[in-house]
Amino acid sequence: MTASRGKTLAVLQARTSSTRLPGKVLKPLAGEPMILRQLERIARAKCVDSIVVATSTDPSDDELAAIVESAGYRVVRGPLSDVLARFVTVIEHVDPEVVVRLTGDCPLTSPQVIDQVIESFHRSSADYVSNTLVPTFPDGLDVEVVTARALCAVAESSSDPHEHEHVTLGVYRRVGTFSVENVTDAVGRDNSRLRWTVDNPDDYAFAVSVYDALYPGKPDFDYEDVLDLVAKNPALERTQHHAARNATLDGLDTGAMRHRESGDR
Repeated sequence: MTASRGKTLAVLQARTSSTRLPGKVLKPLAGEPMILRQLERIARAKCVDSIVVATSTDPSDDELAAIVESAGYRVVRGPLSDVLARFVTVIEHVDPEVVVRLTGDCPLTSPQVIDQVIESFHRSSADYVSNTLVPTFPDGLDVEVVTARALCAVAESSSDPHEHEHVTLGVYRRVGTFSVENVTDAVGRDNSRLRWTVDNPDDYAFAVSVYDALYPGKPDFDYEDVLDLVAKNPALERTQHHAARNATLDGLDTGAMRHRESGDR
């Protein structure tokens, strides 16, 4: 068992004001809103001590907050546009040492991958560990783990609007101040070309197809099950050729920039 560096809180950031696919986090998957299916998956991660959904105080997110709370999950609300400040609000309410950043447009998120990244963080002395700096997992299995101290330090010192919109940017771009590590696929695969996130109607259709095929017989399906399903049904496959990962910022060659605020576009 890997020694823990403190209370580890998964923060799932989500809002409903998407422009490409409005209200996507509430669209149904296997009979429940997409965000509840994602929370169900996150809750299976063994290295997560607790979960909070971080949404905004904007009235557009009232329904989202009510649905999540009615399902028994904690919600903390903060600024709509300053997402870093929203995370600081969560930290002030829950007081974790370690924050796992996840976004609400990834209903195929993998509990096993979440645990792999968290375990790597706890084995290290790094301030920030993710599987996004050099991506080898499908777009949609992104996990970032960061100390609460680092996030609060950036929030206090930075006036850069990009660093307040993209929560972890102010940490991993300051390699002289914070230590940063990347996690790759444990068996050496590179599946970064695969697209399993939900930004548009075709992405959502893919997620529906996966849930319809796998959930009834195996509700705890994981990464390998989706890979097997797509291998047996090649017409299902979605890749970066259908829609690219988000562009990087300030010339940083890192996949972390796609791990954005759910519904920003």
